[in-house]
Amino acid sequence: MLALSAAAAGFAGPAMAQGVESEGEARAGAAPAPEAMIVVTARRREESLQEAPVAISAFSAETLQDRQIQQTSDLERITPSLQFKPAGQLSGNSASSVVFIRGVGQLDPTAAVDPGVGIYIDEVYVGRAVGGTIDFGDIESVEVLRGPQGTLFGRNTIGGAILVKTREPRFNELSARGRFRIGEYNLAEGFAAFNLPISDTVAARVSGGFRQRDGYVIRAFDGLDLGNEDSVTVNGALRFEPTPDFELQLRADYTKRDENGAPFVFAGINEKAPVAAIVSVAAGCPGATIPFAPLQPGDPRFGAPNVPLIDDARCANDFQNRGNFINGGTADVLSTSEVWGVSGTATLNVSDSVLLKSITAYRSTQSRGIRDADNTPLLLITTDVAGDSKQFSQELQVQYDGGPLNAILGAYYFDEDTFERATVPLSFPPTEPVITSLLNGGPGSRDLQLSDLETRSWAVFGEASYEITDALELSGGLRYTEDRKTFRGTVLNLFPATLPDPDPLPDTAIPDGGPLFIYPTPNQETFNALTGSASLAYKVAPWLNTYLSYARSFKSGGFNTRYNAPPPGFEPVPFDEETVDSYEIGAKIEVGDFRLNMAAFQADYGNIQLVFRQGVVPLLFNAGEARIRGFEAEASYRPFESGVFIDAGISILDDEILSITEVPGATATVQPGDELPLTPSFQGNVAIGYDIEIGNGFVLTPQFDGSYTSDVVFITGSVPEIEQEGYFVANASVRLKINDRFGLQAGVINLFDKEYMIQGNASLGTLGYAEKIYARPQNWYLQVSAEF
Repeated sequence: MLALSAAAAGFAGPAMAQGVESEGEARAGAAPAPEAMIVVTARRREESLQEAPVAISAFSAETLQDRQIQQTSDLERITPSLQFKPAGQLSGNSASSVVFIRGVGQLDPTAAVDPGVGIYIDEVYVGRAVGGTIDFGDIESVEVLRGPQGTLFGRNTIGGAILVKTREPRFNELSARGRFRIGEYNLAEGFAAFNLPISDTVAARVSGGFRQRDGYVIRAFDGLDLGNEDSVTVNGALRFEPTPDFELQLRADYTKRDENGAPFVFAGINEKAPVAAIVSVAAGCPGATIPFAPLQPGDPRFGAPNVPLIDDARCANDFQNRGNFINGGTADVLSTSEVWGVSGTATLNVSDSVLLKSITAYRSTQSRGIRDADNTPLLLITTDVAGDSKQFSQELQVQYDGGPLNAILGAYYFDEDTFERATVPLSFPPTEPVITSLLNGGPGSRDLQLSDLETRSWAVFGEASYEITDALELSGGLRYTEDRKTFRGTVLNLFPATLPDPDPLPDTAIPDGGPLFIYPTPNQETFNALTGSASLAYKVAPWLNTYLSYARSFKSGGFNTRYNAPPPGFEPVPFDEETVDSYEIGAKIEVGDFRLNMAAFQADYGNIQLVFRQGVVPLLFNAGEARIRGFEAEASYRPFESGVFIDAGISILDDEILSITEVPGATATVQPGDELPLTPSFQGNVAIGYDIEIGNGFVLTPQFDGSYTSDVVFITGSVPEIEQEGYFVANASVRLKINDRFGLQAGVINLFDKEYMIQGNASLGTLGYAEKIYARPQNWYLQVSAEF
């Protein structure tokens, strides 16, 4: 049996040869034929992984299941240079994604800031961070493209792109597949998919799944479990092929999550920070005072030292630390999201060499995340962020494949409208009467920020590859993109904070409150860029392909939307686009049962959007230049018919912040010489397994997976409280396959019960807090599966 889907290894190990296998030909435990070819679509056309002059990691659905990769955030365990973190640092939503490839990405998951790594579902761009954490249900393959992909995939792919491809309906094939899993923390997970042939030219496919699991961080205040999972997904596809030259595919997907909140815990408090000092005084912490607003003589706290180091629950200090899996907060927490989309892809073969393609899509994303950012009973800061985003996209392509010349021309349009509401209860507004109110037991203040954001983007692009000889190929392409960003915002400081909030997504009048800063007319900025790429690929020998490449891409600019005081001129502060120029050399080797693919690169990262603080507020400014160098290698060894398989990968990154531009009136959170966030200097992964045929159609497969990540920082600047030392994580499983139809699997995630951080955030200088998220502790699961 051809077992390409889990045994043929590519630049990242095993991958699915798209369009080659039927579903029933997927891996069932045997090694593949040596000549099996992995097909990828990194250049918007199908080609061999070993010949594509791009750094690619490609995985089949079966491989992801075998390696216990259940959603996009797990991909970092098996992909070099990739860091994929759930739970955006400032949103508190467990479905939001923070993605970095080769040190390039975006920390801020809010709607005003675009991601630096593009995520695509069936060639449709996912514009928001919420929705980027995708469950792997009825998928066919995943490709991770490393490095700038601006020519063919557009803006906001300066770090790379992640391409998720779902399974297509198949004609004349009635089939079904499903699985059910139970495990620790009351895990219950199910998935089923059905392929329905309607006629010789029409086929449909429907699938759905759910996951429920208790959280692993418990709030001491009320026993609420954080980090729980409660999600449901539904997908459908219809394929219509009336003639051999025309095909139409319609797809729809829906995902809903309703969870208690991200599992943040306390990481630290700066007792001398202004807000922490105010909170300590207001709570009656013995010996606490306010450094910038001294009390009057006669008050028992007058002249007291501003060092509340005693073990007292009323003090904002490290006494609030409850450990890595206990949360000390008392504010409301929540994480919900509802994401759905529809798309239509039509292809027409005009001739043997010319193909027309149209991709039309609409996506909707609604979300809300509430987090108690200080994770204590004290009110330093709580954030409540809700968003409603609608996006429409249209892409047209003309593809030409004629002998030595292969080319693509295209046009792209993207239209997105987003409303975001952020409520931020604070310990004080910037007025002294509120400090007095707090000292007398007053309620504090609340910032209400309403943002209407529009993006209108269009682009034209083209790329051509020409085979100069059978061994030498030259490729080049250009893309022109124009983004028009519009922002209309309202910032309302409510005092006292007990005034009622509007609805989570209000369309009614704003309640009366304190100082009102409003931008009554739309604020608009246009960002445009000409980006491009070029490569030279040379086949040194039948077993060795090499390439040189250059790529330039950009990430769009925008407007800052967070304020607790009016900006100059009562106009929002914009930030410009950032760019990456990447130079790469690669080699792809395939000798018999052994594959080894390598790449070395240098990326010049310019005009970086970095977080500065104006008072307590984080704002983005173009304030940095950096250089990133790296080396990546991935290997696969699968002796034919031996049953043994070994996959491994490493990445080595060397990043250097070359300069930081001073921003008047703002405080930098990073300095030259600091590390870029989510850019570990070393990552390595390995998978070792052995297929044991035990007769009568039974195949037993024990497998071990391990990954090592060196030191990681989660934000710009040096904050020891949220810096993770190097760590090794292992998973183990045993699978039993029966006649290629039935399966049993048992496994342990985090085999050695390693405690390590997967997210962190801090504002120790002003608000005074630091928080972090640890990975779920060791847990087991049992799974049954079947295919018919």
